[in-house]
Amino acid sequence: MKQSSPFPFSRSVMPGLVSVMLAACSPAPDQAAVTEQPAEKPTAPLTAEPLAPLTVSGGYWIELSPVIVAAGNFYPVPVKVNEGGVRSITAGDALVATNAETQLLRESLVNPDLRIIMTVTEGFYRLVGRRSAGIEQLSDLKGKRVITPFHTSANYYLVAMLESVGLTEDDVELVPFPKADNVRVAMDMMSDVVLNGDADVVAIWEPEAGDAVEEFGDDAIVLQDRSIYREVFNLHTTATALADPARRKAIVEFVRAIAVATDALKTDPEKYWPQISEVIGYPVDDIAAGWDEQGFPIQIVPDMLDVLEKEEVWIAKERNRTPRTREELARFIDYSVLEEALGPR
Repeated sequence: MKQSSPFPFSRSVMPGLVSVMLAACSPAPDQAAVTEQPAEKPTAPLTAEPLAPLTVSGGYWIELSPVIVAAGNFYPVPVKVNEGGVRSITAGDALVATNAETQLLRESLVNPDLRIIMTVTEGFYRLVGRRSAGIEQLSDLKGKRVITPFHTSANYYLVAMLESVGLTEDDVELVPFPKADNVRVAMDMMSDVVLNGDADVVAIWEPEAGDAVEEFGDDAIVLQDRSIYREVFNLHTTATALADPARRKAIVEFVRAIAVATDALKTDPEKYWPQISEVIGYPVDDIAAGWDEQGFPIQIVPDMLDVLEKEEVWIAKERNRTPRTREELARFIDYSVLEEALGPR
């Protein structure tokens, strides 16, 4: 994900045009995160006292699904899920927000009070290329043209995959991201860039990776290794919020609701896809197609600190700064909320 792109996606923080594009493709302000279907009875709250107001933001991707279902069905008071990531917390627009670990690493430089309190989803990315471009295995990417949103978790997936076969970003040509009026249109154009012969591979999340497989047809080659990298899509808040008893109760209750929602999604995901579609703007068919590339752990993944430490090196290189130490990064992970909500896990 390489070099100066003007597109700051919600999965990673970059100032400028993309935030405008994201706003353009987001639902209107009055769009609720709850569908017309009957909501399920919320779980009993951890406290009988009224909960403090809860403001929730998240990147409008498939990975947000458990948060949407929790907010609309299992939290004691249904809440709207606004578009936005951890930047929304820094701006004071959200008490909790989701994003990939990539954005936490970037935004924590501005707001060191940020904390990871739960892994909502693991997103398994794919590199999708064309066999006719001479690609059969990862090592064949040397000298090839790759299109990906720069400085995002998809960009880092490319980096990690290249490193696994002894290559670097310098061994590929990074193709500029398409220019479009909104980010969804630009992402839809990625496959066209390859089909038009201006790139050989796309590196992206779902459902766009699945769309590329479909569009390339028999010429498609999929390169994926879940053991090398997967996006860790976390729920965040701040240490300051967690130190406030009233806000902490609301946050703990919301984490509990996400856990219940996750179990419901594992049991009958199709039931909730229309509700999810209404919020994130992707058709149900796209959600269904990308569903198997998501994992829902209901915990903070065991290797969270390892992921942060390794990825920090790549992010620090962009600004020519010294990577933060493992000890410095460890302070961004707070396990106490999950334990309070669900007990030792």
